[in-house]
Amino acid sequence: MLHRNTYASRVDTAVQSPSDETLMLAYADGDGDAFAELYARHRARLFHYLLGQLRDRSLAEELFQDVWQKMIHARNGWRPDAAFATWLFRIAHNRLNDHWRAARHRPVAPDDADERTARLADTCTPELLADEQAQRLELRQALAELPPEQQEVVILRLEQELSLEEIGQITGVGRETVKSRLRYAMDKLRARLSQ
Repeated sequence: MLHRNTYASRVDTAVQSPSDETLMLAYADGDGDAFAELYARHRARLFHYLLGQLRDRSLAEELFQDVWQKMIHARNGWRPDAAFATWLFRIAHNRLNDHWRAARHRPVAPDDADERTARLADTCTPELLADEQAQRLELRQALAELPPEQQEVVILRLEQELSLEEIGQITGVGRETVKSRLRYAMDKLRARLSQ
């Protein structure tokens, strides 16, 4: 009797758990929970495969993320011609090949690479980030004080990187007018920001 119950529970589990292929089709249709289930099923095996090939934990983690990103981007093209796990590990295999190919062409790091890296300034300190944020806020405030036609040309030129001709076409004025507005705006911004 105990044997029959164990078999029945296995059958129930199999009925309740959709196949990888079914989950992948559901994920391709937009079901995020299906992705979560696929990830939970395959993350450990995939990571151990990459770690075994690379023997470098941080590099394995990087490629692990790349493989999942590639899987996410390719989800709409996936067809159940092969098992999902086969397809996923094929992506991993190809990513490893890309890594090894790039490594062959990458120059060897200099002997003092660690020392050079340590000398580089840390650009992500809280102080520097706060200073950059304050500068951006000050620039936004200075931009808001400009006349609307000058604001527009500054934004189109500096943020959208459009040419003077393109800005003229958008705003309906000539190139020289755009140039003049931009010059006046930049002068005002420099004066305001130097205070």
